[in-house]
Amino acid sequence: MATQYETILCDVADGVGTITLNRPEQRNALNLQMAKDLFAAVKQVENDAAVRVVLIRGAGPSFCAGADLKERAGVTEEWLRNRRLTAFSAYDAVQYCPKPCIAVGHGPIIGSGCEIATACDFIIASTRVSFRYPEAVWGSVGASQRLPRIVGKAVAKELLFTGRTMGAEEALRVGLVNRLVAPEELEGAVQETVGMILKAFPLSVQLAKRCIDVGMESDLRTGQAYELLAIDRCLADSEWRKGVDSFAANHKKR
Repeated sequence: MATQYETILCDVADGVGTITLNRPEQRNALNLQMAKDLFAAVKQVENDAAVRVVLIRGAGPSFCAGADLKERAGVTEEWLRNRRLTAFSAYDAVQYCPKPCIAVGHGPIIGSGCEIATACDFIIASTRVSFRYPEAVWGSVGASQRLPRIVGKAVAKELLFTGRTMGAEEALRVGLVNRLVAPEELEGAVQETVGMILKAFPLSVQLAKRCIDVGMESDLRTGQAYELLAIDRCLADSEWRKGVDSFAANHKKR
């Protein structure tokens, strides 16, 4: 089932919700409408019981070329601030979606595109991917919260202060990308990862995601307490018995 928003395509098939940034002529630059559409598309797949994994990708040669600066000509500071808040809501919708979200990086990822990609749980990319954070060069501030939590404070500061382009191999080395493959292998790598996630229990995956996110924002004891609550939630669900029975059956065959 496919839904077409003004600037985004949303397709659901075989347990996977695919959200495609769809302004290829503008290299998928994020404008106000795309921010609104992205928020709506994420909520659509979040509320669709058939969706277990979410992919976010870009149409054309770029994932996202950053904010659409053309729409900012002649606007007021109030408009610009409200535009930024709308974009923040879209990024948060991705990050706090209870289902695993994977960014598929196949080309340049710039500014707002980096925010979308790093709001996902992780990034699978081809060797043609690159990252750039040009906000300071444009006289603004951005990506100051998600980026350092992934690559560390010093690397984040350098990228944000200079606006330089980070290539694919460096992105893999600093942990911005989880898996890097040749362009012709990208779709296979994505489908392989998705297939493994689909074999896991949906509730367990969602609770694991939540436990990690809560734990990273709190101390160890708080995270452990939250994990115990998650385990209790799993025990209250009969699905866990299937996992135990499956393990026992496989163990007997050895």
